[in-house]
Amino acid sequence: MAPWTISTDPARLDLDRVHGWLSRAYWSPGVRREIVERAFASSLSAAAYDADGRQLGVARAVTDQATFAWLCDVYVDEAARGHGIARAMVQALLDDPRLQTLRRWCLGTRDAHGVYAKLGFGPVDARIWMELKPDPARWH
Repeated sequence: MAPWTISTDPARLDLDRVHGWLSRAYWSPGVRREIVERAFASSLSAAAYDADGRQLGVARAVTDQATFAWLCDVYVDEAARGHGIARAMVQALLDDPRLQTLRRWCLGTRDAHGVYAKLGFGPVDARIWMELKPDPARWH
């Protein structure tokens, strides 16, 4: 049995800790606390906790809970990495009963392709996907 548990209860999230992680992550450097709070309030999340209840990691799904989800903000505390926590949090979201009718999940990663490939994620068809990147000053 793992020395940690996964919960999808948003009331358990330590948003100060999550903000600390995400404000240092390569995908959201310097993100403001209120932006993190709003993002998590409008999403589904899974988090890992040790036996003392200290949060070890987080994963977020931006979703309509019917057809589509974007997996993002998957982060595991550096001291807890290498034990399958990220994969377990993502699996908890994939298994969430509210998300069983989705037609598509997507994500973006610079360095964790292997983690997601083990869960069934693969490359996107670049012919159908487009993106718009607003000025990052909006979220700093």
